[in-house]
Amino acid sequence: MNAPVHAVADTQPASETKRLRFRLGRWLREPLVHFLALGLALFGIYGLVQRGPARNLQSYQIALTLDDLRQLQIGFASKWQRPPTPQEFFGLVEDRVREEVLYREALAMGLDKDDTIVRRRMAQKMEFLAEDVASAHEPTAEELKAWFAKNARMFVQPARVSFRHLYFSPDRRGARAQDDAAKAFAKVAGKPGSWSGAAALADPFMFQDYLADRAPESIAKDFGPAFAKALFDQKPGAWLGPIESGYGWHLVFIDSLVPGRVPAFEEVEPDVKTAWLSAQKAEAWDKAYTEMRAKYEVLLPAPPDPPAAPGKP
Repeated sequence: MNAPVHAVADTQPASETKRLRFRLGRWLREPLVHFLALGLALFGIYGLVQRGPARNLQSYQIALTLDDLRQLQIGFASKWQRPPTPQEFFGLVEDRVREEVLYREALAMGLDKDDTIVRRRMAQKMEFLAEDVASAHEPTAEELKAWFAKNARMFVQPARVSFRHLYFSPDRRGARAQDDAAKAFAKVAGKPGSWSGAAALADPFMFQDYLADRAPESIAKDFGPAFAKALFDQKPGAWLGPIESGYGWHLVFIDSLVPGRVPAFEEVEPDVKTAWLSAQKAEAWDKAYTEMRAKYEVLLPAPPDPPAAPGKP
């Protein structure tokens, strides 16, 4: 009668053990559990490290917060498009700890002193901090409109011109290039820009014969400032010239010329916001630096003594 009892007693614990192992296995495979376990382990390893007397305890503690650990995990996932394995995550944390250890030891040795790169980086971070204060404020439409009214000149849209030209090359014609262009002008005057006989009067040009919707800066870059000024001082619809460029002489027919203008606020609102934020950052930095600079006194060395006159000690 005792044998079945012993069999049941032996079977039940075995079954419970299997179920417990199954549940524990599922629990341990959860990524969140890995994350929290590693966080607790690291807190125990690095957060309680002590060296020296109690008064120096803080100097030898490296406390990583849960937010620090999340940032490491997010950075890895962003780069590799997957979460880190426990081993990879521990390596990330160890790299972060290594960086902190080396940074503190370098500070303790004074390696940050008289280092141009460190000085520039710290100064740059101060500037970023001041600018961040300004960028935290989101401008209203009224603020942007008022700022645009005072700074409309920043958004002036330049004049645009579309034209065709006939080219007369000094390399081919020598000193006759300008005279030949003037003679050709007499033949094209009064004719439309599309007149088919115009091309036979001129020389081949290395670039385009027709340029559309160009701003003064673009024309000046390609043909020279004097050429650009001559074009935008004329009216469209007729041949003009000869006009000299950096290449030689030209006859020009202006198809269209759109004057420069100040656009309406609604046309450039995104650009206005970008410019406004940039101006606010610059203003915030100037103000912050002025306040910081006022706390310091600059001492300069005395000027060197002038050289002694010849024959005098």
